[in-house]
Formats: sequence, structure tokens, C-alpha cells
Amino acid sequence: MFIKSISESKASTFTQCNLKYKFRYVDRYEERSKNKDALDFGSYIHRIFELGFEKTSFEDLFTIAEECKKDYKITKEKGKNTETCLRNFLRFNASLTETVGTELVYEIKYDEKNDISLNGIIDRIVKSPQGEYLVIDYKTGKRELKKHELYQNHQMQGYAYAIHRLFKVPYDKITVAHYYPVTGNIVSVKYSLAQISSYLRNKMDTVWRIRKKRKNEFPPSKNEFCNWCGYSSLCPEYSSPEKITESLKTVKKSKRR
Repeated sequence: MFIKSISESKASTFTQCNLKYKFRYVDRYEERSKNKDALDFGSYIHRIFELGFEKTSFEDLFTIAEECKKDYKITKEKGKNTETCLRNFLRFNASLTETVGTELVYEIKYDEKNDISLNGIIDRIVKSPQGEYLVIDYKTGKRELKKHELYQNHQMQGYAYAIHRLFKVPYDKITVAHYYPVTGNIVSVKYSLAQISSYLRNKMDTVWRIRKKRKNEFPPSKNEFCNWCGYSSLCPEYSSPEKITESLKTVKKSKRR
């Protein structure tokens, strides 16, 4: 199965379950989210921060929030957290310097010979007067990663690599961070060249494992991630052949990823 680019989302999906990868990225079936409330709230807060990162007053940020609300289905329970997120964000924002990118989409050629690129989207990039970079990933979930967990985070390692390539800056001048607007906490780390090199080897190995597979060689993998998977109606681990046939009649195709 030939692929030209790999994102952390693609890589982690393939690692979790080969069949889920096929449904999402080969067949392009829309996933029926089992956690839609949290996903909608996360997208809503991300959008507010993307549009309002230059705002300095609660009133201005709240106006943006009200304008964005029509595009998302926010439950009353989740909506209670909105004001907290906005006020925490304003305090956090006041400590930041020059923003050089928001929702930055990148695709970086890593292996010219084998036509392999790495791609992703970075929530926000901030540059200090001293030429150091802070990569921010907004997280609206309840669980906050510990520092040692962030050291192992492949997504953030990929972001550090992207900043290194895009802005020609050494790794010791790149800090990556998860920012949690519900609590106002931030967890940040720096990566070494050895860590990034290990990350890149891992991603290239994943690309080649996918490339070696034929379309009928993506088996399901029953594991702890199944509880959150939105493809259970199409999965032979959870549905009979008859139910799968019926589900395929109504499944929607997503836009090209």
C-alpha cells in the first residue's frame, strides 16, 4: 500500500489497529465518534484561540467565542468550562512574545530517494527575541501529561523536527509544550538530537510497514483502544458479516486526507 507522507495521526492509528488505519486512510470511511462532545468542545476552543491570539481583553475574546459557537455543538456541561478557558488563556497569552504561526500546516520531505514526507498541523508557534521557539499544542481534555510522558510523545517530537527544518533552528532552542486551558497549566520539554533521530527512524519504519502491505492485509487488533473506536459496526471483532454488510450501505466517505 503506497503512501508518500506520514503524520503522527496516521502512524498511531496504524500501530493501534491495521484495520482502523485502512478504514480511515484507505477506504476513507467517516468514523462515528464515541466522544463527540469532547471533540466538539476541543475544536471550538482551538478555533477561538486561533482567531483570538492577539486579543488582550476578555470581552474581545468572548465576542469571538460567541461568533464561533454556531459552528459547534457545545453541551451545557462543556459550555461551563468556556469562560474558565478564556480567562486562563488571556493570562497565559500575556506572557508570550511574537507569534509566528497558528494552525501551521506543514509537509516536509524527509527522504527524497524514496519519496517520503512528514506532515502535520501545529496549533501555535511563538518566537522569543533571543531566537528561541515555543511550540504550543492546546489540550482541552481532563488528563494532563507528566513531563516524562511528554518526553516520549511522538507528536511533539515531530513538531520539534518540523520547526528545526522550517526555521533552521537547533533543537536546543526549541521548546514544545502542552497547554491546558481548563486548568491553566503548561507542561514543556526540550528534545535531544538522539530523541529526534529515534523518532525519525520509527516513522520511516512505519512507512515501510504500510508500504509492504496489500489492501487485504490490514487485520483488526482487539485492544484497549477499541472502547473509543468509531468503526465497531464495520469490525469483524464486534459485528457479524451480516451487520457489516448493512453498515457499509450507510457509511459515509470523508474528504481526502
